[in-house]
Amino acid sequence: MKYLNKDCFNPFFSHIYVERAVLNHPRTRKILAAFPNANVIEIAHYKEIFCRSRQNYILQHRTQKLILAAKDTEGTLIYQGSEVCQNFGNEHFYYTSCVMNCIYDCEYCYLKGMYPSANIVIFINIEDLFREAERLMQKHKLYLCVSYDTDLPALEQIAGYAGEWCRFAEANEQRLKIEIRTKCADRKFFENQKPLSNVVYAFTLSPREVIRRFEHYTPSLAERIRCAAQAVQDGFLVRLCFDPVIYLSGWQKYYDEMLDDVFRVIEMDRLADVSVGTFRISQDYLKKMRKQEPDSAAVWFPYQLEQGFYQYPDDMREQMEQYLVKRLTEQIPREKIFLWKTGDHT
Repeated sequence: MKYLNKDCFNPFFSHIYVERAVLNHPRTRKILAAFPNANVIEIAHYKEIFCRSRQNYILQHRTQKLILAAKDTEGTLIYQGSEVCQNFGNEHFYYTSCVMNCIYDCEYCYLKGMYPSANIVIFINIEDLFREAERLMQKHKLYLCVSYDTDLPALEQIAGYAGEWCRFAEANEQRLKIEIRTKCADRKFFENQKPLSNVVYAFTLSPREVIRRFEHYTPSLAERIRCAAQAVQDGFLVRLCFDPVIYLSGWQKYYDEMLDDVFRVIEMDRLADVSVGTFRISQDYLKKMRKQEPDSAAVWFPYQLEQGFYQYPDDMREQMEQYLVKRLTEQIPREKIFLWKTGDHT
């Protein structure tokens, strides 16, 4: 009977797949050195593993594998920002992906509907993304989100890409502003960086009950708040993201408790700004997620469909968003609060 409790899954990154094109790249060798016991498997192209049919995203997330690859420079390297994301008043809003997938496992995450695999792909040739950013910066100042399809600070000890982007931003202070979004609470990361006027660290905060139910493997609310508070105190540009706001019975109580903790610990008057937005997702992504997660309350809520996107019914969305805005204006000017959909300060 004791074997019934045995974990039969391989440990995380027990297998690392490496494209031949990057096998001898210095960055590849550095990553592989961090996993001396991993089985290293040479492949021709990352899609051989990542895009196989009939993969189970949920099971794979319990034993993620790592794939090291070269991003196709013939394809798009930097994308225009999605309409479901906020631009924070920046005209030239873009995002890029140097890593695909996340070590955290949030049930509502759009990555489950976007990718066929839960394995993590690190694109070794980040310098090609820098060159494409430089090309765009010749046309106009760039607002670039670099941590949408993963959590770069959470992978910093493996890839080091958050720090790479910070150094690139520092060298292009007048032409570039980047956002690094995260749920990570590693204060050591900030000890190795310095505050920059064009790097915004966007901390996603959720009530304890939302974290407990839906945000698996993520740091606690208290850890995130402490990390954000220390970053503010040390002079970093910090954005707090209450986005996505997730409905659950008793939501007002849970969000009140969260905001009380935030107000008590974080110097709100020193924040760059605040983001508020209820859960929304594309129709196609949600359809795939529901196949993967038949028991998730966050995924199976009866959302309403509007112009190809699922979101909460208008009255519910309005109630939740306006309540958070009302509470936030107790501590921060209204003009610093960005609401999704309009993209303005209303």
